[in-house]
Amino acid sequence: MKEEQIIRTEYSELMQKSYIDYAMSVIIARALPDVRDGLKPVQRRTLYDMYELGIRYDKPYRKCARIVGDTMGKYHPHGDSSIYDALVVMAQEFKKGLPLVDGHGNFGSIEGDGAAAMRYTEARLRKITQEAYLSDLDKDVVDFGPNFDETEKEPLVLPVRVPNILINGAEGIAVGMATSIPPHNLGEVIEGVKAYMKNPDINTEQMMEHIKGPDFPTGGIVVNKDDLLSIYATGTGKIKIRGRVEIEKGKGGKDKIVITEIPYTMIGLGIGKFLNDVCALVETKKTTDIADISNQSSKEGIRIVLELKKGADAERICNLLYKKTRLEDTFGVNMLAVADGKPETMGLVPMIRHHVNFQYEIATRKYRTLLRKELAKKEVQEGLIKACDVIDLIIEILRGSKNIKEAKACLVQGETGNIKFKSEASKKQAAKLRFTEPQATAILEMRLYKLIGLEIEALRKEHEATLKNIQNYENILGSRSVMAKVIIRELDAWKKEYAVSRKTTIENGKEIILEEPKMEEMDVVFLMDRFGYAKTIDAAAYERNKEAADSENRYVIPCKNTDKIGLFTNRGQMHLLKAADLPYGKFRDKGQPVDNLSNYSSSEETLVFVSSLTEMKQKKMLFVTKTGMLKVVDGKEFDVSKRTTAATKLNDEDEVIRIGVYEEGLHLVLQSQKGMFLRMEASSIPEKKKGAVGVRGMKLAVGDEVACAYFLMPGESMKIALKDKELELNRLRVAGRDTKGVKHGS
Repeated sequence: MKEEQIIRTEYSELMQKSYIDYAMSVIIARALPDVRDGLKPVQRRTLYDMYELGIRYDKPYRKCARIVGDTMGKYHPHGDSSIYDALVVMAQEFKKGLPLVDGHGNFGSIEGDGAAAMRYTEARLRKITQEAYLSDLDKDVVDFGPNFDETEKEPLVLPVRVPNILINGAEGIAVGMATSIPPHNLGEVIEGVKAYMKNPDINTEQMMEHIKGPDFPTGGIVVNKDDLLSIYATGTGKIKIRGRVEIEKGKGGKDKIVITEIPYTMIGLGIGKFLNDVCALVETKKTTDIADISNQSSKEGIRIVLELKKGADAERICNLLYKKTRLEDTFGVNMLAVADGKPETMGLVPMIRHHVNFQYEIATRKYRTLLRKELAKKEVQEGLIKACDVIDLIIEILRGSKNIKEAKACLVQGETGNIKFKSEASKKQAAKLRFTEPQATAILEMRLYKLIGLEIEALRKEHEATLKNIQNYENILGSRSVMAKVIIRELDAWKKEYAVSRKTTIENGKEIILEEPKMEEMDVVFLMDRFGYAKTIDAAAYERNKEAADSENRYVIPCKNTDKIGLFTNRGQMHLLKAADLPYGKFRDKGQPVDNLSNYSSSEETLVFVSSLTEMKQKKMLFVTKTGMLKVVDGKEFDVSKRTTAATKLNDEDEVIRIGVYEEGLHLVLQSQKGMFLRMEASSIPEKKKGAVGVRGMKLAVGDEVACAYFLMPGESMKIALKDKELELNRLRVAGRDTKGVKHGS
């Protein structure tokens, strides 16, 4: 038995190498498209498998389960869902500028409905996919490599003749990088390619005379036209898209806002989110002019209708929708693709340069293969024509030979020793024959009907055609300009057949200015019950129900409706809540959970203090933690714009147990778990910034912690229950900060 070999190595180096290998595998072989064909490996393998299975555009549809299974078994040994998802997206007209697969059945919808299971749906290649993506694979135009188990060959790149990476765009998340390329118009991109081929020194601005900008299959309006030059020059940036809105005049002055096109980023669950956002605008009283909203979208297109109340300002509501919902959204552009085996962020012109170089490579390999085949054909044709002129001699050679080997040797090398001839003249003539090997093979395989006069004439015409093809292919291979004309001619043919008019409008839209209606300031009272439900009520309503309000609610805080409420938690966080966001109504209204209105989570944090921001800014706050750390903080420090901020810094395993208002003459009493009590003057606690830990207030024994903190004002009496007796806190002796205190209750 062979002994195990233990290789000693540095663990960090091994992890680093393994992670880099994994990252590169994800980047190159999974998440990013190749700049040449614009396809990820899963897309390329799926299309090639459909081509191999013969699922052509003019053939019947085949079950997607068959396609997925075959692709997984031969080329893509990963989950079937990744293959099917890629197949579905390539068939969705609302996601791809140029769908590559013709789907039959339920392939999902623009509103986020998923495709049916692969056992129900069917698919086949589209005509353009066959013509412009998969043609000439038999002409050695691209390199093939072994599949995962080396039982099949697969193309390393497809011979795509149109710039698919721009036409269909791409999106993918790799390790440490992501790609996001918007789709473009087929006709415009072809014109851009032609412009580059005519002038390789073309710059981005000149290129944009042909490629105006992205063309999303969902339409919409790009409103930052001036930013596109920078985006296409660098390959990165942000495109602002708006949905297309029409205002329809209704009866009795009740207008309708109709959304007929949505931003590309709203595809899927974004439409449902938009409807919810509009409902939220109504519920939070951001607008009271929307009477109803309905989604009337169908196969014919998007139609989302907002019915307005009589006399409503439709223009203002449109601006509100653009500002507060995803009706105006941002498409982040990062034109990252694999070029020459490594990921690279490219602008518009470099992407087209890579595509054009690839087209020249494809054309060169294609016409070299065709030329090689035509030269071989020419050789055979010349041999057959020559053979027809001496056919009687050839028949005599065949009849006088004992086997094919002797006949072939005579035809190729003029060897006549083993052949019986009728005359010496025939033998001398046969000795002069010098056919090539392919010519001799063709002569020996030639059928007798080829000797008919018309067949011989057809052979001569075929030979003339072959000579013309050879001349044509040599011209193409010998001149780059001639090859360019051939490529351009093909591009023009595809543009004529498949180009469609642009769907997305590109303009410099006006910046949306939404003037928020000024809220009339009024006195309200913030109420929050023990279940975390909060609301605000009118100050007068509170006075009428003061006794019930105080007894039923955990926090009762008078404030303004323009104020913010600070929720301080045991984790040392402060969550700000706008009073205006709280439901305002009657005393008996239920209210809403503060979890839903702020970043506070009752399942993870406990509230230790709640106050209005206006009140806090006029005070100083005293913090007490479980490990006995103390500090005083100026309330002005909590006047921040963030919804959540750190109210204090905590050591490991520590938490806030009490926050209160610091006042002159205040005494603080700390009670520990083990019954130690320490009374001190609050003036001995230093003032710190909110980001500080504080100072130690009590020396705690090992395993002990502060359980309670009490705030005593001069002359105030406070008793607490301690086992079977009471303890008067105001009778405790005042001691210095950072001492042990005294024991009670043992």
